[in-house]
Amino acid sequence: MTNGGRSLHRLEKIVALAALAAALALTIGFAQARDPHKPEDVFLRSAVALVQDAGSGEILIAKNQGAVLPIASITKLMTAMVILDAGVDLEQRVVISGEDNDLVKGTRSRLRPGTVLTRDELLLLALMSSENRAAASLGRTYPGGTEVFVAAMNAKAAALGMQDTHFDDPTGLSATNVSSARDLARLVNAAHEYPLIRRYSTTESASVQAFGRKLQYRNTNGLVRNAHWDIGLQKTGYISEAGRCLVMRVRMASREVTVILLDSWGKLSRIGDANRIKKWLESAADAGPHG
Repeated sequence: MTNGGRSLHRLEKIVALAALAAALALTIGFAQARDPHKPEDVFLRSAVALVQDAGSGEILIAKNQGAVLPIASITKLMTAMVILDAGVDLEQRVVISGEDNDLVKGTRSRLRPGTVLTRDELLLLALMSSENRAAASLGRTYPGGTEVFVAAMNAKAAALGMQDTHFDDPTGLSATNVSSARDLARLVNAAHEYPLIRRYSTTESASVQAFGRKLQYRNTNGLVRNAHWDIGLQKTGYISEAGRCLVMRVRMASREVTVILLDSWGKLSRIGDANRIKKWLESAADAGPHG
């Protein structure tokens, strides 16, 4: 073989080896990216995320869990707990007032001033469909009024050890209602102890009578209508300052977990993140112990 032929052969061999090395590198990189035991490889669009075993407290996924952010309508879980703790008559009829109108964000509500509903119905609408006037009226008609109600919310947060948390209103429309993911895990687990909160937050749909008309409401979290999900408690939230938020107590991969997702800007991102978390946990369970 001539020198030119040997050089060409060596060059072809080098190219082939380089191609093989590149292929191996790609294969290894892909395997690592799919490793179900590495939570840092779970790509989540939410700015803040926390997934915690509800029984043991083990943190399975954490992303900016200490960041303190507006929490929007996640607030309504605390609103519900304070109402139920007070032992007020849930069958008492409440008149929606002009004071319950949202002047901060101008959100739309079908509960016109003069609508009469029971506290029980207001609680259902606040938890299931995140009705702001329902939550506002619950706070306004609390013994002592809204100011006393908000003080009770903050006292309850302190009692639960929620050190990063502050409330200014019962709806979550105020951007000064803030918390962290680690605090919200405490909130979700505490709220899960209330059977009515569990039931109302996961109700798929309901209707109420207002001015002789039936008003139909649906749950703001479409996952409660998905047969592949076993959700024990949930709450969505959104204001511009908070982004889209979602908290849940849910059974995944034969374990009870608390999921916190905050500041997700795409309309479908929080649901996408929830599905990615579910897939990751199920993959980890299928893989068995890592070793």
